[in-house]
Amino acid sequence: MAQKEEAAAAAAAAEPASQNGEDLENLEDPEKLKELIELPPFEIVTGERLPAHYFKFQFRNVEYSSGRNKTFLCYVVEAQSKGGEVQASRGYLEDEHAAAHAEEAFFNSIMPTFDPALRYLVTWYVSSSPCAACADRIVKTLNKTKNLRLLILVGRLFMWEEPEVQAALRKLKEAGCRLRIMKPQDFEFIWQNFVEQEEGESKAFEPWEDIQENFLYYEEKLADILK
Repeated sequence: MAQKEEAAAAAAAAEPASQNGEDLENLEDPEKLKELIELPPFEIVTGERLPAHYFKFQFRNVEYSSGRNKTFLCYVVEAQSKGGEVQASRGYLEDEHAAAHAEEAFFNSIMPTFDPALRYLVTWYVSSSPCAACADRIVKTLNKTKNLRLLILVGRLFMWEEPEVQAALRKLKEAGCRLRIMKPQDFEFIWQNFVEQEEGESKAFEPWEDIQENFLYYEEKLADILK
């Protein structure tokens, strides 16, 4: 199972159980309580694969995303030194139990480890496009972080009919962020690199029936917004 870190509320001692299921007796240990309170206010998983059923439901590029009220963000970070040497890392974030959306969680938890002396190419594979607030945070980060280049691939567009969201997506483009809709090949890449596989041989990615049709639908909508 992936290693998870979950936030613990400061008022945990007043509740029957903590967020990770520990009882009050265990929380009487001052060191244990201090450890729980100091955990970041969002769930973060790095270097592991997300469950297959999460991928199949959350990343599906449906037109109407009923019930899909979480954001999954798979990332690849490529750090390049002046000598041209590249080091890559990857992981994923989800905004369950989150005080911050997955996009903001990346900036709060992953990006502080970046070395200012290196150049970074970051690729996000996100289940849906950023909300207006997250897009604003991305723009501000790109404007002040000159050694960062960001490519965002999204499974579907979030509330794309809203003028506020459309304006936010255009600001992303103006800030140098590359934004595009995931092709079927991109979903296959996530399946191979970020999804838990069954024991034994890995199963091949099985595209859903309307994956290409939905890709073309969202690609057209995004092109209209960004033109």
